[in-house]
Amino acid sequence: MLLVIDVGNSNNVIGLFSGEKLLTHWRIRTEWNRTADEYWVLIKEFILLNGVETETIDDIIIACVVPPLVPILQGMSRKYFSCEPLIVGPGIKTGISILYRNPSEVGADRIVNSVAAFEKYGGPLIIVDFGTATTFDVVSAKGEYLGGSIFPGIQISLEALFKSAAKLPRVDMTFPENVIGKSTVESLRSGAVYGFSGMVEALVKQIKSELGEDAKVVATGGIVDWITTKTTVIDVQDPFLTLDGLRIIYEKNK
Repeated sequence: MLLVIDVGNSNNVIGLFSGEKLLTHWRIRTEWNRTADEYWVLIKEFILLNGVETETIDDIIIACVVPPLVPILQGMSRKYFSCEPLIVGPGIKTGISILYRNPSEVGADRIVNSVAAFEKYGGPLIIVDFGTATTFDVVSAKGEYLGGSIFPGIQISLEALFKSAAKLPRVDMTFPENVIGKSTVESLRSGAVYGFSGMVEALVKQIKSELGEDAKVVATGGIVDWITTKTTVIDVQDPFLTLDGLRIIYEKNK
């Protein structure tokens, strides 16, 4: 079996594959001060809860945008799984050409998403990932990673308002009933969901104009449900795109 780990700024998303089938997945908070032993305890418990023996895991692949966690997860893999994990980064086979001015600047998660989307849906593509940041990645019909856009995510935007505006409260992510909020909390939720939906529509329109052709829009990320219900520009909603991408990259490199 293959263990895939997507380390984001806010959460780690972990999946377990048997062949091409995603058996199960978990989400845990990203904490820089966890040790290799602590990660082992957490991951082992999730695996055992799903009736899987840790000894059946043959390999591990990791995409990480938090550099200090890479050696920690490498240490966990070596000590407890007796394997050298594959780390998504420069020199790894992806099957796509990266046309960024400096390819090493591209986040591992953005490359993984692009690989998965092109493999599953063909090109040209616009991949929108709703995470800590909202990222837009563009892949050509030939499978070239062309670049994209980065925008603050919904949750950190709301948190920034709470910290910077004395009278604005911290709000949970409850879906707004109306665009016109009847209270401060309702207004914040409305602005977040409908505002981000409008941003997505505007950026997708601009990207397609710059490409000079239509492109399939694939959306993923932890809060993808929030936005896709309020916009018509998303063609495919794929919540496990990054996990699939890690599996695909592993198969290209094994």
